[in-house]
Amino acid sequence: MRLDRCACAVPLLILLIAPAMTRADTTVRVIYPRVESPQDSRTRYPLELLRLALEHSGVAYRLEPSLAPMQQARSLRELARGEGLDIAWSVTTRERERELLPIRIPIDRGLSGWRVLLIRRSEQTRMDAMHSLSGLAGLSAGQGHDWPDLDVLRANGLKVMASPTYEGLFVMLQKSRIDYFPRSIAEVVPEREAHPRMDLAIESHLLLHYPEALYFFVTPGNRTLAEAVTRGLERAIADGSMAALFWQTYGSLADELDLRHREVLELANPDFPTDATADRPQLWFQPERSP
Repeated sequence: MRLDRCACAVPLLILLIAPAMTRADTTVRVIYPRVESPQDSRTRYPLELLRLALEHSGVAYRLEPSLAPMQQARSLRELARGEGLDIAWSVTTRERERELLPIRIPIDRGLSGWRVLLIRRSEQTRMDAMHSLSGLAGLSAGQGHDWPDLDVLRANGLKVMASPTYEGLFVMLQKSRIDYFPRSIAEVVPEREAHPRMDLAIESHLLLHYPEALYFFVTPGNRTLAEAVTRGLERAIADGSMAALFWQTYGSLADELDLRHREVLELANPDFPTDATADRPQLWFQPERSP
């Protein structure tokens, strides 16, 4: 009698466990690059937006960082090979769109192309005399050695020194190896606050601008993930949650950095894809349209 009861209980137990096993099996693990520096705040918004997109996609997922921290160049190489990464976010270029699977939605609304200058606090008086790219050309800027912005600045006649590490750029600025460090308006405030002992300041009157956008990129061939992220982003655009996250994160920038009163210097970006989604103006940032 006890054996019969036990035998009947086994199929029942399997029925109870099976749905849970099915749910676990359908959870998609999505691996993204682990941050290079503990002080690097650049991943916060893209990662929050990625979570939002996947939540809107209708696909169960689990986001995980890569085992090792990765510089941008390494993360894109591994993503292209399909080794250890499923998705990353980066400024789009023609080459990256050829080698990777781009999701052509500017997740930062083009903020990466609006740049203020991080300087040593004592240098503001000298910077007050700068009103053109030709004036800046007499100074030295700093950029990461694998950042597309390095080529953009050089293509516009500016002198730029490259660093192999992100944190190294702040040290170069502090030690007067460079004169200024152009930073996205989305990045500069937390970066200055993350380096309180370096006596750095945000230059007060210049605003560089060139067409640029941050995209999510997926391993080539993984169209299932690309479609899920695209579907989630479009739904988040439609219901306003993507805009809400953006303005919650960056809405104070126009006032905090006094963008409306800055002198804008326009730069060309020869590597910006001509088919970028600039035809959707609601997805692009403009200082005069800020809340």
